[in-house]
Amino acid sequence: MSFDLNGRTAVVTGAASGIGAACAAHLAEAGARVVLLDRDAAVEKIAHELGGDAHVVDLSDTDAVSALALDADVFVNNAGIQHVAPVEDFPPEMFRLMMTLMVESPFLLIRGLLPGMYERGFGRIVHISSVHGQRASAFKSAYVTAKHAVEGLSKVLGLEGGPRGVTSNTVCPAYVRTPLVERQIADQARVHQIPESEVIERIMLTEPAIKRLIEPSEVAAAVGYLCSPQASFINGTSLTLDGGWTAR
Repeated sequence: MSFDLNGRTAVVTGAASGIGAACAAHLAEAGARVVLLDRDAAVEKIAHELGGDAHVVDLSDTDAVSALALDADVFVNNAGIQHVAPVEDFPPEMFRLMMTLMVESPFLLIRGLLPGMYERGFGRIVHISSVHGQRASAFKSAYVTAKHAVEGLSKVLGLEGGPRGVTSNTVCPAYVRTPLVERQIADQARVHQIPESEVIERIMLTEPAIKRLIEPSEVAAAVGYLCSPQASFINGTSLTLDGGWTAR
């Protein structure tokens, strides 16, 4: 399905790799001018290749986030990190960091973008949530909490923005083939006491009926759909890409 974002600007967070980079490429292909945010300086190369702009910024630094002067028609809330540990061993500072990065920071960015969206009568806010925004898994207290919070934030934004031409939705994939997933294999092996070679099959692919990882391009296509005219009445809801996980 083709859609046209010529004349529109799209901001994507966590755009240096994985889902964020795929979303940026997909939106740029649709004609949007992309503005990419990431703490990894590699985001500058990606932005240059897509003819867009980049801000190298630590999105867990709320002062730095608040200082950004951004204006956009599309916002993709993607940046996130993972930490795997039982609650009694989970570092409070890591829990706090993940809440700041994955909940407070997008709130601040969206708060700054909404006036422009409202003035133009158009906006598309898409949050990269997770199946963990709908279901829980052991050893992921901060991640599951953050994704559930994002689901709630998106619904409120949908209610407030809908009458003014701004929609907000989430995309909820199961495990995606990204560096974020690859980096947690060792931790998953440790907490589940299994070999690293068995983590994907025994942990990540247990619940989905379709036994494979999702590709970043598939998530990006879902984001693109939510920005298209065909999805203009989809608002305050979740597009689940979980291979049947939540059907259980």
